[in-house]
Amino acid sequence: MRNGHHPPTWLLHGGRPASRWLIRRRYDVREHGTGYVPPQGPLIVAANHTGVIDGPLLAIFGPRPVHALTKEEMFRSRLGPLLRVTGQIELDRFATDLRAVRTCLHVLEHGGAVGIFPEGNRGAGNLTRFRNGAAYLALVTGAPIVPLMMFGTRPKAGGRDAMPARGAVLDLVYGAPYRVARTPWPRTRTLVAATSDALHARMLEDLAAGLVLTGQTMPGPIPGDEEKDRP
Repeated sequence: MRNGHHPPTWLLHGGRPASRWLIRRRYDVREHGTGYVPPQGPLIVAANHTGVIDGPLLAIFGPRPVHALTKEEMFRSRLGPLLRVTGQIELDRFATDLRAVRTCLHVLEHGGAVGIFPEGNRGAGNLTRFRNGAAYLALVTGAPIVPLMMFGTRPKAGGRDAMPARGAVLDLVYGAPYRVARTPWPRTRTLVAATSDALHARMLEDLAAGLVLTGQTMPGPIPGDEEKDRP
């Protein structure tokens, strides 16, 4: 998966219905704005990140299967084999991971969907931190970016690995696609940063609109987490 080849898809596609059924037995998952998700073609789903279950929700729900960038530590855990066979993309968050970038580009160039958390790490989910990865992938491929705001995936003031209570309402709110023109090399840092800033502003609007739509509140920072910027 780390060499730029297309990650596996058979379980990513085939396992989603059963996985959704299992999750819905525990949580009330409500999807909003799924019509904004293009039914085919390259796609980047950019989501806020508050809870440990955000990654599975990103990959399992929604109209299309998503290959989500997932921190490499998860691949070293007991979930590693499952992440691999479901086609998730291993990411080193502390360095420029060219293998992960190549894999994302391969997926997009073959009409697939990539999921990314621009905040880089789970936390308050209010998009205070915002990385440039989604903007860069969009500029290289011309793929539209669909914002996804997740609410209810970590209880208020809950710890890093806190799970929602059984029966909790989890709202997944998709926004209208954010589109940028495919830009040939060289793509300057200034261009990537400006594109990311514009995407950030748009996603802040989607976050505010999602809170109004769902009536949810944000869980706040993770206790004990200083929310330091990662490299």
